[in-house]
Amino acid sequence: MYKICSTFDSTDAGNIGPVTDALMERAGQDWAVVTPAFPEAGRTVYKGHLFVNDVPLSESALRHHPLNPMHDANLARVLARQSKHAVHMLDVQTITLGPDVCRAKIATMAGERKSIIADAICDDNLDVLGQLAFGGTVSTGASGLGCGLANAVLANRPAQGSMATLAEVGGRSAVIAGSCSARTLEQIDAAQRRMPVLRLDPRRIVTGEGCLEEAIDFARRHIGTGPVVIASSGSPDTVAALQREHGKHAAGQAIENALAEIASRLVDAGVRRLVVAGGETSGAVVDRLAIGSFEVGNEIAPGVPMLRTIRHPGGDLMMALKSGNFGGVDFFAEALSRLA
Repeated sequence: MYKICSTFDSTDAGNIGPVTDALMERAGQDWAVVTPAFPEAGRTVYKGHLFVNDVPLSESALRHHPLNPMHDANLARVLARQSKHAVHMLDVQTITLGPDVCRAKIATMAGERKSIIADAICDDNLDVLGQLAFGGTVSTGASGLGCGLANAVLANRPAQGSMATLAEVGGRSAVIAGSCSARTLEQIDAAQRRMPVLRLDPRRIVTGEGCLEEAIDFARRHIGTGPVVIASSGSPDTVAALQREHGKHAAGQAIENALAEIASRLVDAGVRRLVVAGGETSGAVVDRLAIGSFEVGNEIAPGVPMLRTIRHPGGDLMMALKSGNFGGVDFFAEALSRLA
């Protein structure tokens, strides 16, 4: 499964369409199920349209996404602008009839190769889509499709035993927040009532005005007595102004690199329990820390599991990596309490 965001974050140039096309071609597969649906996290797809907490994608907070603002809830239309192959839809009425009926419907769809935007409004729908994905070699989706695919794997290859409890690592704790989503901003506000929070100025980060040393000095003063939060999260207006001045990708890259460097230096200072908010920020941190693999534990919130690095140089870490919009308002405190 090619993992994408549950809000289908992408531009007309991709990357969802081109990557799915390339994977189908490499695998010699005629079609691929594509769905960002994750009902447990409030992401549903109906008649090819994506809803975020029952609001069309184009009317949700994602219309202000700093890198990929989403102004169209019709995923077939969005994907068609990215893909060189045909794009079709598989509606929930067909999906509820089971995988065999779905395969028969797909067989009638035109195109040598095709991506199929699949509806899903409940977990049962995802289980059907997981069976379709398990029967092929390529699928594209968010964590919800991953759950359906995992259930299909378990049904065909019964697991031995249950999920092991992750071994504790001890050490200091910190939160790195790079997401500008409304939920992450709420989570930072809530955390400030419980622990020290440093809000870095995104403009100073982009222009290189000493934010790294400010963050490390802040951590050194506070981290010995409890967790700290270091955030670059700004308002949509602030981020938009930075993008106009410095370029969308240059501004984003500068902030991600800075936060990844801060995370690396915090780990060097003894942090062993680390929560990261924001998809791009999480990727940058994992890359900077050279993490090759994780052991996956129980969920802290829908779509956000506990993670323990495996054979990480310098000592293993307990981590939680979350999309900006995931988790409850008190997620940071809850996650840190769970990452023992």
